[in-house]
Amino acid sequence: MEHENPEAARAARIAQLNDHLRQNSSNPFGHDLTVIAHGINAKIEAEASNIEPDWFIRGDLRRSVAQFDSFTEDNDPYGERDYGSFTWRGTECFWKIDYYDNDLRAGSADPADPSITARVLTIATVSEY
Repeated sequence: MEHENPEAARAARIAQLNDHLRQNSSNPFGHDLTVIAHGINAKIEAEASNIEPDWFIRGDLRRSVAQFDSFTEDNDPYGERDYGSFTWRGTECFWKIDYYDNDLRAGSADPADPSITARVLTIATVSEY
C-alpha cells in the first residue's frame, strides 16, 4: 500500500482552499476576504462609464483572477497556488493570498485548516508592490 506524502497532501489542501477563494472572491466563506488595492480601484474608477459601470469592470477583474491557471515551478514552487501575475486591461497585475489567524492579527498556525485561517486575497498592480 502506497502512502501519500504528508507535505504534498498539505500543499494540495492549501491549494484547494486558495482556489476556492480565488474562484469565489466576491463571496468568500468564513473569515476569508478580498482586497483590491488602490491602483486597481483607481483604474476601475477611471474606466467606469454608463456603458461599462464599475461593477462590470470589477467582475471582469475577478474573472481574470478566478480563471488564472498559469501555475509553474517559478510562480508556485510549493504547490499552494497562492500567487499569480497577469495583464489586465493593459496593466501588469498580480494577486496574492496570505494566511492569517481569524482575528487578522498574526499569521495562521496552519493554513491547511480553514477553521483557524483567514485567507486574504490581494489584487494589485505590479507597480504597487
